[in-house]
Amino acid sequence: MKLKRVVVTGLGALTPIGNTIQEYWNGLINGVSGAAPITYFDATNFKTQFACELKGFNAEDFIDRKEARKMDRFTQYAMVTATEAMEDANFNFDKLDKDRAGVIWGSGIGGLQTFQDEVTNFATGNGTPKFNPFFIPKMIADIAGGLISIKYGLRGPNFTTVSACASSTNAMIDAFNYIRLGHADVILTGGSEAAVTIAGIGGFNAMHALSTRNNDPKSASRPMDKDRDGFVLGEGSGALVLEEYEHAVARGAKIYCEIGGGGMSADAHHITAPHPEGLGAKNVMINCLRDAGLQVSDVDGVNMHGTSTPLGDIAESKAIEQVFGEHAYKLNINSTKSMTGHLLGAAGAIETISCILSIKHGIVPPTINHFTDDESINNKLNFTFNQAQKREMNVVMSNTFGFGGHNACVLVKKVDL
Repeated sequence: MKLKRVVVTGLGALTPIGNTIQEYWNGLINGVSGAAPITYFDATNFKTQFACELKGFNAEDFIDRKEARKMDRFTQYAMVTATEAMEDANFNFDKLDKDRAGVIWGSGIGGLQTFQDEVTNFATGNGTPKFNPFFIPKMIADIAGGLISIKYGLRGPNFTTVSACASSTNAMIDAFNYIRLGHADVILTGGSEAAVTIAGIGGFNAMHALSTRNNDPKSASRPMDKDRDGFVLGEGSGALVLEEYEHAVARGAKIYCEIGGGGMSADAHHITAPHPEGLGAKNVMINCLRDAGLQVSDVDGVNMHGTSTPLGDIAESKAIEQVFGEHAYKLNINSTKSMTGHLLGAAGAIETISCILSIKHGIVPPTINHFTDDESINNKLNFTFNQAQKREMNVVMSNTFGFGGHNACVLVKKVDL
C-alpha cells in the first residue's frame, strides 16, 4: 500500500508570548520571556510564585459568554486556536467532505481548574453535594476535541491523546497516520493546557519540578544553563490543520510544509525522571528518522524538549549526540520553552509550529537565558543561545517527553512541489 503524503495547511497559536500565530512568531524570534508573577491566584505562600500565563486574553472576545462559561480554560484555548487554524486553512465548507474530516486533540491534564473548583466548593460547603451540571463535561480531557468537531460538523476520527507532556505530539502523529493510511482527508490536531492553578503549581512544587527563581522570573526558564533549577509552568494551545497532499493541491490550499514522519518510544525507567543516558530520547529520534525515510545528515534542526530541569537537559543532549554523531555539530538546536515555559500537553503542538515557521522564514528562534555553560553538556553543539539565527531550514525535528517515560518526536520538512 502506497502511503499518502500529509501537509500542513492551517496554523493557530495562543501562547504566553503571543495570542496569534504572528504574535507568537514575533515573540519567538525576538527572544521574549513569557514568565511573570502569577495573577490567577495569590501565590504568596507557594514555593513558586510565577508562571507563563497568557497575556491580555479574554475568552469572551472569541466565544459567546454563555458558552464560554460551560468550558474550562483549556477548552476555551482549544476553540480559539482551532478557529484561527481553520480560518488560515480557508476551506469551502460546502465542498468539504465532513465524513472524512476529523479532530485528534491532546491534553495532558484537561480541566484541572474545573476539578479544583468543584471539589473545593464541596469541601468548604455543608456536605450537601451540589455540583455544577457541567462539572464532568468541562473537566474531561476529550471535550475540547468534541466541541471543535461540533462547531465545524466534522464527523471523521475524533479522540484525545493523553500522554503527559507528549500528548499533542502523539495527537499529531495519530492524525498524520490516519491521513496517510487513507482514513481521512483532513484532521484538525494539536493540544491545549491550562494548569496554572493552585493544584497545578502546588502539585509540581511538591515534586520539586518547578523553578523557584521568584526574584527573577523572566530568566527562570534556562535550558542547558548550569544554574537551571526546574521548569516554568506555561499555558495555552496550538492547532494545526493536517491535510492529504492531493486534497490540498486540488483546492489550491496554502501549504506550509509536509509532515515527514513521527516516532514514539518509552523510557521504561522511572515515573518522572528521564533515562540518565537518554535511551528513550535516542530511540524516539531514530524511530522518527526511520519513519520519515531520512538520514541524520538530512536534518537541519532539533527543537528540544529542553524543559530546564537538571537531569532532563543532560539526558536529551546526550541523546542528540548519540543519534546524530558528527552531524550534531551542524544542527541548530533550540528550546523555545526558554520563552514560553512548559505548556505540558500543548508543548508539542506549539513547538512543532515553531519548527514550521522556521522553515517558512529561514530563522531559528533562540534558547534564551543562557548565562553559564554546564560542564555536563557538550556546549560545542549549537544550542542557538540568546539570539535568533538566520539559516535555511529544510528538515526540523521536535521532541516531547512526558512523565511516565512517554517519548514522541515529529519531523516536518519543506514540500517539494
